[in-house]
Amino acid sequence: MPMRVGFAGTPEFACIALERLHAAGLTIPLVLTQPDRPAGRGMQLQASPVKQFAKSHGIQVAQPRSLRLDGKYPDDAALANTAIEGARLDVLVVAAYGLILPQWVLDTPRLGCLNIHASLLPRWRGAAPIHRAIEAGDAQTGVTIMQMDAGLDTGDMLLVEGIAIAPDDTTGSLHDKLASLGGRLIVEALELAACGGLKPVKQPEAGVTYAHKIEKSEAAVDWRQPAEAIARRIRAFDPFPGAAATLDGETIKLWGAQAMPGRDGEPGRVQAVSPSGVDVSCGQGVLRLTHLQRAGGKRLAATDFLRGFEIKPGMAFAPRAA
Repeated sequence: MPMRVGFAGTPEFACIALERLHAAGLTIPLVLTQPDRPAGRGMQLQASPVKQFAKSHGIQVAQPRSLRLDGKYPDDAALANTAIEGARLDVLVVAAYGLILPQWVLDTPRLGCLNIHASLLPRWRGAAPIHRAIEAGDAQTGVTIMQMDAGLDTGDMLLVEGIAIAPDDTTGSLHDKLASLGGRLIVEALELAACGGLKPVKQPEAGVTYAHKIEKSEAAVDWRQPAEAIARRIRAFDPFPGAAATLDGETIKLWGAQAMPGRDGEPGRVQAVSPSGVDVSCGQGVLRLTHLQRAGGKRLAATDFLRGFEIKPGMAFAPRAA
């Protein structure tokens, strides 16, 4: 009898995994995803990528606000409980869902719940593993298929595969690589699960780090940091929330930068301006800004940005953007 696979996920990262499961011919009787959210300039309610895919392929969708039967939305949880039990799941695959799974969910599928986590556990447990890996300067990351338990990304590892982080990787580009890898690995994991071939491995106690959620307040560039650290942060915060710096009273988004050899100077002071970029002194080293954006404008290469916004040597960015 074909394995009955439930799926819980919300953004594009999860949708790619769902597409791979569907393409593999697996029976998917139920998808859980976050409620529709206001989005875009008109703030119209918008379905998640996972919901859009599920609906277009005739898969039942549930969108509870919570899964806690004793929580703030017990009616939502009760309906989800009925849907999950009615789906007679062998396994529930979870990828960037956004809701905590209480014990009753973990226990309901015959083989439990498998999570697609975008890091090499136990490094970067938590909400933002892709951002934090780039920000920290990690040379490698990857995907871990994990047997979920009640902890935060603490369950046994079932499959692990690493990839290198390229020097020019942003969170956007690395997200796409890891989403593709996660989709392939979860199909492999379910093939192994079907024949009893999965071998759980406990996570090591050493090397645990937490990838805390990205906050908009983190976008502000602190020019007192080393140029290398700021360059990594700009890549880590692309596409969200975008690094920001204030010059001449205007907030400018920074989308591309590279650390350059050069003399140290007052943090935030512009040292040189050329078609290649704007060189700014940092706490250590010099940062060349190569792609910038004004409020309401488009991302532009430095040479195009400078045609509409004059920057001269000696000008100073605010020490930290507001």
